[in-house]
Amino acid sequence: MSKKKGKKTGALYLIPTTLGDTEPLEVLPLSVKKAIERITYFIVENEKSARRFIKKVHPRKSQASLVLMPLNKFTDASQIPSFLDPCFEGQDVGVVSEAGSPAVADPGAEVVMLAHEKGIRVIPMPGPSSLLLALMGSGLNGQQFAFHGYLPIDGSDRKKKIKELEKESREKDQTQLFIETPYRNNSLIRDLLAALSKQTRLCIAADLTLPTEIISTKTIDEWREEVPDLHKRPAMFLIKA
Repeated sequence: MSKKKGKKTGALYLIPTTLGDTEPLEVLPLSVKKAIERITYFIVENEKSARRFIKKVHPRKSQASLVLMPLNKFTDASQIPSFLDPCFEGQDVGVVSEAGSPAVADPGAEVVMLAHEKGIRVIPMPGPSSLLLALMGSGLNGQQFAFHGYLPIDGSDRKKKIKELEKESREKDQTQLFIETPYRNNSLIRDLLAALSKQTRLCIAADLTLPTEIISTKTIDEWREEVPDLHKRPAMFLIKA
C-alpha cells in the first residue's frame, strides 16, 4: 500500500515485554504503558501471550478491539508487508515478542527493515534485554563482544563450537554470548565444563529481573566445584578466555 497524500504516516513501535512473570511496570518505563494504551494494531510472536501481556499492562483496554498479526516461523512471508498497512492510514503499529526486546534474538527484524524501506518511522522503546543485562552484570569485556544465538545441539559439534568461541575470545579479547533452550541448559553446562580451559571465565545469568535471578562469573575450575541446576530456567551464557 502506498502512502496516502496529506495523511500522516503512523510509526512502528518496538515494544519490550518482561523476561518472566513480573509486574510489567516494575521493569518497563511508563512510556510503554502509554504506547499500549493507544495502539490497536500489534505484530506479535504469540497471540495468546501478547493478549495476556497487554491486559497486564492496561487491564481496561478492550481485547475485542485489538488487531494482532502473528510474526513467527509459521508466518507466510508474503503476508508480512501488509502488517504495515495501518501505518499508511495514520495508525501506529506495535511489535511485541515473547520476552524482552523485539528484533534482538527474537522475531521483528524483517518487519523493521520493511518499515525503513517504506519510509515508516521506527521507534525502539527502552526495556529489558537479556543480552545486555547479562553482559552488564558479568564483569566481562563490554567493549568487544559477539552474540551467537544457539550452539549446535549435537554434543560433539557443540564442544567443537565452544572451543572455537574460546579461541576467538582469546585472539580478539572478546566476550562470547550464547543461549540455549532452557530444558537443555544442564547439558550445555556439562559441555562447557568439559571443553573450556580451566582459567576461562564463564558467566551464567539466569532468571534475569526475576526474584530467582542468578548472575555469577567464575573460572571453569571454580564452576567445577559446584555445578548449578538450571533445568528449564531461561539463561544467558558468556565466556571470556
